[in-house]
Amino acid sequence: MPEPEPTAPSPEEIRRRNVEFFLDRAEEALHQGLLIYPAGASAYDYYLRARQLDPDNRRAAGGIQAIVIEFVERARNALRKRSFGEVNTYLSRAEELAPGNPLVMEVRAQLARELSRARQDLPQGESLELPVGQLDAKSDAVVALLHRAAERIRNDGLRVIIVARTDAEGRWIYQQLREAVPGYRVRGDIKLGSPPRLLLQLGGNTE
Repeated sequence: MPEPEPTAPSPEEIRRRNVEFFLDRAEEALHQGLLIYPAGASAYDYYLRARQLDPDNRRAAGGIQAIVIEFVERARNALRKRSFGEVNTYLSRAEELAPGNPLVMEVRAQLARELSRARQDLPQGESLELPVGQLDAKSDAVVALLHRAAERIRNDGLRVIIVARTDAEGRWIYQQLREAVPGYRVRGDIKLGSPPRLLLQLGGNTE
């Protein structure tokens, strides 16, 4: 007696299997740190596909919430380092995934307070921004920019506040300023902040 042919899966069974497939791929991508990139193969993209097939799926909703929380935590860490540009980047990504999320709004408020304090901590002066990419590479172009700034500091008797993302970066910038004007004492201070820049102020050397 011939065996009965297997029954084809129902549309509901196909949908359920696809949901499970996308959820498994999402969690694998999440484990690898592929939160929103690459496009089409990120944890967020897979969770989104699962939700399109099953809008009330709790695993998909929880996974997207986990991604939002990860970006919020990264923003908080950046805020502790006073890397304000990074904070805004992470919060913007979180807001794209979950508009109006209370955690994002809370950190956004903290960022506003820290920016206000930073403005009070940094006296007004002419701001000279340092290109981040060139600064990271310690390129000849940024060294030349710092040398020109040092000559102006010496010639105009200015004081400088170096705003840097890290202590090491601030010390490197100060070293470039000193080496550009040997024998001259560059007066100033280093403060952590972002974006990196020089604040040139009156009241430097009077010698």
